[in-house]
Formats: sequence, C-alpha cells, structure tokens
Amino acid sequence: MKKLFSAVFLCMLFSGAVFCEQFKPKSKVYVSVKSTYLKSGTEFFSSKVCEATYGDCLIVLESNDKFSKVFFNDNLSLSGWISNGSITKRKIYKNSYSSAATQDELALAGKGFSKDAEDAFKSYKKNLNYNLIDEMEKISVSDTELAEFIKQGHLSEGSEYER
Repeated sequence: MKKLFSAVFLCMLFSGAVFCEQFKPKSKVYVSVKSTYLKSGTEFFSSKVCEATYGDCLIVLESNDKFSKVFFNDNLSLSGWISNGSITKRKIYKNSYSSAATQDELALAGKGFSKDAEDAFKSYKKNLNYNLIDEMEKISVSDTELAEFIKQGHLSEGSEYER
C-alpha cells in the first residue's frame, strides 16, 4: 500500500512540474499557438499590448506558474504578459522554408498533432462534420461583448469581470 501511495504521489508531483512550467528569466521562448496577445497584466480583461504569432521569439523577464512577462527578441519596447500554455522552450522555425502547410497546421504540429493523427481520428469518427468546427472558429467576440455577457448572466459576481 505504501508503494502505491508513493507512486501516486510521485506521479502527481511530476505532472505538476510538467503542467505548471515556469520559465527562467532571460531565456528564449517561442509562441506555440496561431496567435495570442501580450497583455498589460495577468487578468483576463487586461488591456492588449500587441499580438504575437506562431514562432515569434520572446525573452522572459519573469515567470510564475501560469504567466510569463516577456518582450520580443527583436523589439525590446514591446513587452507584456503571456500564458505559459502559449509558449514553449522548443525552437520554432518561422518561415525558414517554403511549405504547403498552413500556419494552423504548423501550430498543431508544434503541439504533436499530425496529419496522420487527424486522419486516424476522422476515420474513427466518420459522421462528424468538421466544416461546422471551422465555421465556429471564425466567430469572434470582443472583450467588451464578453464582459457584458458575463455581467448580464451573473456568471461571476464580485470579480474582475464586473465593470
């Protein structure tokens, strides 16, 4: 029983270290999502400083379990906070060669998702309509609209979303 408890504890400890990665100051990281924003703070509705896209190289100023304060490697004046889930230590080569792959496909490949994996999933779930998902991804909701929705729906009373 002690061995089982020890094994479970070690697995939890290891998974916590993997999924709550902090990045060291002055280290280079790369944007691993199609696009995201550097923000003025770590709150959801913090103002957007600038956009960062897949493969952009950033330098870490400071980091915690969820966010890192970074600046662009080629523009020191652009700095802000980014979710740790949107960056990686692995070097991403942006536009280093011509490719038929789209930016979306490259971002998925960077996260370990390949055309083979997609085809295998599609063959397993043949009746799903993936075009509807593509259409949903095109929908954009502004921060103002989202904040109003949260407020009208009383989804988070007394929180940062109340304006």
